[in-house]
Amino acid sequence: MSVQVEVMSKLKEAMKSKDTVALSALRALKSAFMLAKTEVGSEEGLSEEQELKIIQKQVKQRKDSAKVFSEQDREDLAAPELEEAKVLEQFLPKPLSQTEVENIVENVIKDLNANGMKDMGKVMGIVSKKVAGKADGKTISTIVKQKLS
Repeated sequence: MSVQVEVMSKLKEAMKSKDTVALSALRALKSAFMLAKTEVGSEEGLSEEQELKIIQKQVKQRKDSAKVFSEQDREDLAAPELEEAKVLEQFLPKPLSQTEVENIVENVIKDLNANGMKDMGKVMGIVSKKVAGKADGKTISTIVKQKLS
């Protein structure tokens, strides 16, 4: 089942159960999918990889907003953002552990025979494709810098 179909199903469930937090998060996600579909130069539909990127972006936006609200002592605004992020995270694949990402990075470095920061872009590109949707770019970048330096 496509992620978009699953989102629509969950959206209907949220409407029936009157779950306002889930409803808000899922409507925003549906809207993001629609915008991506109608962008100039986009194909007929979205690939699974594109769908995952959109979901990741939506989750990251909510977590960033919650962080800002928390820094400003606005827990009343931070809590709903985190709840929405949890609703959206159910559509993402299980994230990889730090150790698993490190192993993947080490293997890619060995395969490319990379040595030094000049090869960081090559390593990042391959690792990012391998762990798409399962690890965020910041984590990958930190590990690659650590291993190459």
